[in-house]
Amino acid sequence: MTEAIINLETVNPIEFFGINNSKFEILKRKFPLLKLLSRGTQIKISGQPDEVSTAQVKIGQIIQYLERNGHLSENYFSKILGDEEQGDAPMEDIANNDILVFGPNGRIVRAKTQNQKLMAQASEKNDIIFAIGPAGTGKTYTAVALAVRALKNKAVRKIILTRPAVEAGESLGFLPGDLKEKIDPYLRPLYDALDDMIPSDKLNYYMANRIIEIAPLAYMRGRTLDNAFIILDEAQNSTDLQLKMFLTRIGSSAKAIITGDLTQIDLPKNQKSGLFKATRILQNIEGIAQITLDEADVVRHKLVKMIIRAYDKEQSREEELEEKRAARRDTGNTIS
Repeated sequence: MTEAIINLETVNPIEFFGINNSKFEILKRKFPLLKLLSRGTQIKISGQPDEVSTAQVKIGQIIQYLERNGHLSENYFSKILGDEEQGDAPMEDIANNDILVFGPNGRIVRAKTQNQKLMAQASEKNDIIFAIGPAGTGKTYTAVALAVRALKNKAVRKIILTRPAVEAGESLGFLPGDLKEKIDPYLRPLYDALDDMIPSDKLNYYMANRIIEIAPLAYMRGRTLDNAFIILDEAQNSTDLQLKMFLTRIGSSAKAIITGDLTQIDLPKNQKSGLFKATRILQNIEGIAQITLDEADVVRHKLVKMIIRAYDKEQSREEELEEKRAARRDTGNTIS
């Protein structure tokens, strides 16, 4: 006879045991030869050594899944245990990169497209990722989900989200309020993504204790960002010097994702986007990955894909016309 005690201190006991112990009853049915007792945040297992060992492995897999995702349905609970009808859940499925994080009320946030999945895979192997693509491709949302997952897994101690405060064809200077209130409209998409992934009370705690920071890019100057997951969003609106400044802030045990849309640059005409240069000169450095998203990754309204396609087609037409005009000018200069 062997006994073992398993601690559940790293997960929510309600998520493990289920409402009215519904999941715990599934566990008991799976191991009828074992004596299973729940005591607060502990499970006591008694029985034959091989049965106890098997139960420990399965319970460990459930704990691992909950530590990563925070929520586990009864069906998947059974699948991890090896339900006869559903079959065993392989560990690569349990740690599936498609599921990035579970939000409030068990909401699943997953990588929905091939390039979003590539972002998740690249994040596991690289410390810096450039995610370039048009609006609606989920690059910011996926980046925030990866950051939240890293925080939940204790891979980092904090999340830092930043954007260049560049006016997209509109002026916010006339708005009332202090500097934060004027800048918040630029950062609103980052707040919206976090709202989908973290319960409001916990998010407020993280923000109040600076575990999650949201700030304009200019506020990054002079800092060293250690043990953090850092996201620079709308990076096409950062200058060469700003982007270099950001990249050189990254400290030890840190990861960074830089997202941008090179077709939507809002900088003044006399300033060039630093994203063009950064993606060109950093593309062959080990530890830095570049993922390009396109219209196939658009997860918004179906018309968004058609809109992107139409603008791309018009841009190509304008570039062709400009090349023809340049050729005519060159021909005229040669004749004269």
